[in-house]
Amino acid sequence: MAPVRCPGPVNRREFLRIGSLALGGATLSEISAGRAAAGTLNSDTSVILCYLHGGPSQLETYDLKPHAPVETRSVFSPISTSVPGMDICEHFPLQAKIADKFSIVRSLNHDVGIHSDGGIIVCTGKRPAVLDPTSQSKSEHPDIGSIVSRVRGGHRSGMPQYVATPSSFYFTRPTYLGVAQQPFVVGNPAAKSYAPPELKIAPQLQERGLDDRKALLAQFDRFRSDLDLNEALAGTDAFRQHAFNMLTTPQVAEAFDINQEPDKLRDQYGRNMWGQSFLLARRLAEAGTGVVSLMMNSPKSGEEFTNWDDHPGNAGRPGHFATFMRTRLPYLDQALTTMIEDIWDRGLNRRIMVVVVGEFGRTPRIRKGAPNDSVGRDHWPNAYSALISGGDLQMGRVIGATDSKAAYPVESPHSPQDLLATVYRHLGVDYTQQFVDYGGRPISILPFGEPIAGLL
Repeated sequence: MAPVRCPGPVNRREFLRIGSLALGGATLSEISAGRAAAGTLNSDTSVILCYLHGGPSQLETYDLKPHAPVETRSVFSPISTSVPGMDICEHFPLQAKIADKFSIVRSLNHDVGIHSDGGIIVCTGKRPAVLDPTSQSKSEHPDIGSIVSRVRGGHRSGMPQYVATPSSFYFTRPTYLGVAQQPFVVGNPAAKSYAPPELKIAPQLQERGLDDRKALLAQFDRFRSDLDLNEALAGTDAFRQHAFNMLTTPQVAEAFDINQEPDKLRDQYGRNMWGQSFLLARRLAEAGTGVVSLMMNSPKSGEEFTNWDDHPGNAGRPGHFATFMRTRLPYLDQALTTMIEDIWDRGLNRRIMVVVVGEFGRTPRIRKGAPNDSVGRDHWPNAYSALISGGDLQMGRVIGATDSKAAYPVESPHSPQDLLATVYRHLGVDYTQQFVDYGGRPISILPFGEPIAGLL
């Protein structure tokens, strides 16, 4: 299957237009009811969801099989980590040093080997009613970010509860939760044109202590105009309240401003799209955003950079998939390791959970194909891996195991719904809670699934 063309980072105007109301859409009674259903809603916890778009190979990342038959065997060698018995890819030397700060789940599995539909399962917990082999399907149910945005309703800091960088998931929509639960889409924070949103209240209004209601409403109107919102949405009380919160809370704009970080730290993350996106994600989670999603296609542009869809001839580029992965993996190693260490050094590891996962894994057989006898692996949802850090979970563990070819789980199999249940538990969201869909039917956040016991 040819790699999917994913939407690139949107411009700043579109970012503001789509995302500025990510906390709206629910009445006070609905928010209160949602909190009651969730039990003790922990509004101070966050998750950073690093989505490796294309489907990373488990055999070349976190579940290497060096003794498998040659047609299956990992093309890279495993290396030891700081945790005895936990081996990972040789191109993850930085992660290897901090293995006590993350755990690996090697036994995730589902049954859909299509990019968009697999992504829908991983991010919503719902299997699409009709699969789309062209990988252009859109979700019928909201993803985890939209769910959290709706359930939480807001944060005392004024931060939007769902932010996406450098682009949003092309396969999910807020659906019956309403457009107000779409992510606040940031764009590429490594781009020279990147600028944090201008959400600070006008200086003259600060001096007046917000007493001049007419002037404040005039700024709301300009804010609404800049966002290019439709009147039905922009005129709601939810909009006015959220706009007020964002305009009057300097910390909101500051959270998006990665220029406030020391140059040394920015260099440690990596001066590329992945590195700066990871840095921004940490800032947003620290400031109170509930879900930060990172759409990880490639760290840079160029012929040597591809996404994780490592077929023979990824994106039509001839060659061996190991060459492309060898280029790509160090960027993930640098950015991810720096972010995990940064979170732990700041004492945020109990509040912030990091999840690294794709829509599926790759086949336990290497294949040659066009163009020019290129070499790669195809889609394989039957076994894939995820990395989890923080969230007050058990670290330094390997959960589950696959067979000798990394083809199927043979120990402690887990579904994408189990992984989502683990995240919802951290966020204090009752995943049995129901919302009413367009047809008036009550739909549970998750149809099934339980938190992964080995991590608790």
